[in-house]
Amino acid sequence: MTDTLSDAQHAAAARDTGLDVVTGAFGYSGGAIARALSESGRRVRTVTGHPERAGEAPSIEVRPLDFDDQLGLVGSLQGATTLYNTYWVRFARRQIDHDLAVANSTTLFHAARRAGVQRIVHISITNPSTESPFPYFRGKALVERALAESEMSFAVLRPAILFGGDGVLLNNIGWLLRRLPVFAVGGRGAERIRGIHIDDLADLAVAKGSERHDSVTDAVGPERPTFLELVNRIREAVGSHSRIVRVPGAVIPPLSHLLGLAIGDVLLTRDEYMAMSKGLADTDGPATGTTALSEWLDEHGAYLGLTYANEIDRHYAR
Repeated sequence: MTDTLSDAQHAAAARDTGLDVVTGAFGYSGGAIARALSESGRRVRTVTGHPERAGEAPSIEVRPLDFDDQLGLVGSLQGATTLYNTYWVRFARRQIDHDLAVANSTTLFHAARRAGVQRIVHISITNPSTESPFPYFRGKALVERALAESEMSFAVLRPAILFGGDGVLLNNIGWLLRRLPVFAVGGRGAERIRGIHIDDLADLAVAKGSERHDSVTDAVGPERPTFLELVNRIREAVGSHSRIVRVPGAVIPPLSHLLGLAIGDVLLTRDEYMAMSKGLADTDGPATGTTALSEWLDEHGAYLGLTYANEIDRHYAR
């Protein structure tokens, strides 16, 4: 008579081989975390909305990220020691908005608990608040609360902006500076930006995955330039002759919207600009990443902004 293993025994066997699950391992932050895990000897499975991209990383097990299939989601998470969650939406589009992203994140946490996952490392944002007027920051705070209420071991990482790899924000600023005769900065451009290199974030996430106590950590690098300083740094790095001009802050969102329509993308939403202008992309805490943004720009400026990184194509195109 052949013995069969129970679900619990299957889960224990998978943990012995070091299995972790990463949401969106074919994306930006998820991809960096998946690589860091693989390099540390862990086996990686991803739950993703883009299973058709499985050929990009043959060593990664691929399962669909279907929030409407709770049993399937539990099955996709079974056997994992840690879930690294990068799932979120940057802006509302079609039927997807931040309220739905909160509900989906809560569904994911419930599935992880049912699947026997031991720990969740969750990527959030600097300065989230349930009282925030901005749906992005309010939604991130609600997800953090749902994670704390899940009674699972967790670590929350709070980055402001990410740079390095195939990141969007700095690349597209470089792209605009290479092509526009004039680049507009709202107000005095005095808002500070606390960026972290994508690989530093990934390394921090993996380190937090090995801990067992609950924690909330600002994921930030050693430099916090003003936005005007950052734009000038990028301008110098890419060899741009674009003129930097200051305009009233109210002009930036509609101007970004018009440029986005011309490009077929969303460059910058009103909420994103307003959140930055209120200092939500900055923190006073100690650096948890080591890569200096200024040094990275000096090393990679020749390639920055050569091509445009389209956010809609990355996340919504099939």
